[in-house]
Amino acid sequence: MQNTILICMGTSGISAGAENVAKNFEIELKNRNLREKYKIVRTGDRGLFRDVLVDIITPELGRITYEYIKPEHVPQIVEEHLIKNKPVAKLQAGDDYKQFFAKQQRIVLSNCGEIDPENIEDYIKHDGYKALSKALGMAPDEIIQEIELSGLRGRGGAGFSTGLKWRYCRSPKSDIKYVVCNADEGDPGAFMDRSVLEGDPHAVIEGMAIAGHAIGAQEGFIYCRAEYPLAIKRLEIAISQSKTKGFLGNNILGSKFSFDIKIKQGAGAFVCGEETALLASIEGHAGRPKPRPPFPAQKGLWDKPTLINNVETLANIRHIIMKGSKWFASIGTEKSKGTKVFALAGKVKNTGLAEVPMGTTIRELIFGPGGGMSKRGAKLKAVQIGGPSGGCLPDSLADTPIDYESITKTGAIMGSGGMIVMDESTCMVDIAKFFLNFTVEESCGKCVPCRIGLKRMLEIIEKIAKGEGKKEHMDFLYEASNTIKNTSLCGLGQTAPNPVLTTLKYFHDEYEAHILEKRCPAHVCVDLIKFEVDKEKCIKCGQCYKACPVDAINWEKGEYAAIDKDKCIKCKACIEVCPVGGIE
Repeated sequence: MQNTILICMGTSGISAGAENVAKNFEIELKNRNLREKYKIVRTGDRGLFRDVLVDIITPELGRITYEYIKPEHVPQIVEEHLIKNKPVAKLQAGDDYKQFFAKQQRIVLSNCGEIDPENIEDYIKHDGYKALSKALGMAPDEIIQEIELSGLRGRGGAGFSTGLKWRYCRSPKSDIKYVVCNADEGDPGAFMDRSVLEGDPHAVIEGMAIAGHAIGAQEGFIYCRAEYPLAIKRLEIAISQSKTKGFLGNNILGSKFSFDIKIKQGAGAFVCGEETALLASIEGHAGRPKPRPPFPAQKGLWDKPTLINNVETLANIRHIIMKGSKWFASIGTEKSKGTKVFALAGKVKNTGLAEVPMGTTIRELIFGPGGGMSKRGAKLKAVQIGGPSGGCLPDSLADTPIDYESITKTGAIMGSGGMIVMDESTCMVDIAKFFLNFTVEESCGKCVPCRIGLKRMLEIIEKIAKGEGKKEHMDFLYEASNTIKNTSLCGLGQTAPNPVLTTLKYFHDEYEAHILEKRCPAHVCVDLIKFEVDKEKCIKCGQCYKACPVDAINWEKGEYAAIDKDKCIKCKACIEVCPVGGIE
């Protein structure tokens, strides 16, 4: 075992000061004549954002993980751990860290936080490009059959059979075909693609090359949003290194197969995650969807057969080729094979990326890797799954298995893997408004149902949140949602009403509270809060008085607080700090 210092330096790590941590390690190793003994590896993020994360691997102590490391901690770690062989206990990762990784099965994320993404030799040491070498010795139909038998389904949201998609794209006879990696990750709270591209870019490149050989393509494009500069930088480095090593370019590894990859930077339009809009953007046109059929597999980029897979789908390919379809199919459920990467966010203790077998329940994910609710004593109220086009599911459905069919039955969708956890402090009307506002802003405007219908729905939701709602508004939201779902041109419009439909279905009482009682049960909708102290609940602690930024609260020790409504700016600082919910 080589003495190694792993430093997580994805976007999260760098923003927390990982570069300075690494420089301090270099300085300390130099000053103590340890540079030859220890190797510093700058990795991508591992998934649990407790940056800066540092792992030290030695034969004597094995692997020790440190969390929340700052540059000033480095001299102590070097002195105690590297020289005296005594780990610095107070800086070590605790039980939450161990719990986060305990029940994961990391396939797609196996290299993230473990290798230097800017060093192809490190990837090769971890069996990199062995799958491509093996695939070049296989017939294209044999490769496609292996992917079909594995049961891998598209991880971008639709869950279509990956092998079948490859077969559809191989069938048409054409002198030119393309492979496109959809890295246009636009869901709020989603960062799966970014972390894989920053931490293991060669896995995506290898998957694309194998796909190119299987369908008969000569060129590939990675469509990555420009807001991911580090991912793009590391992709550029990886592509250049792959060409130098002969894994991309002409006559790859001495074969007759030639394949190259280019990067196309997207401008951040959510609609460009839709396949036909994405292709239009690559071609230099406005990112607007087109009617299907024809599907991209028959007539895609520049009217040529085009295979489109997302980052997570492609990152699975090398593992399937190396370990076999039976191995992959043994993981997950009958119809949903393999693992799924989720971005856990919201009111959950451990936020980050968790990769679990399909069939794991929502509750197992939240209270396993997620560590449960972030606030002590808080209860799980809802989970938003599938991004802005997904659905809000109540605690009563938290035992739903995470697979395509089970999630779809609830009215939500798997999506690309965003999961936002909510507790009782969340207003479901406000959540529906948030996601509807997002899809209204991101609509390309090409079709009337999406362009006009979503705006009308948002107007109604805003009225309800302000206390101006009427009971017939709920009937309108149902009718408009179903019309938009059935008549919109692309997936954005067809799924945009899902947050409204699921909150209406599972949290109907909250809508009625807003409309009939002019009350927001979660105390979120400002227009429905009285900003009055409930003396029956008030414990005279003065926390609201201390938190108020405009001195609008009168309080003396041992007395009830009182809010001066003329001064109050309705910032809700008092509500957030009140330990007993004593402000209405």
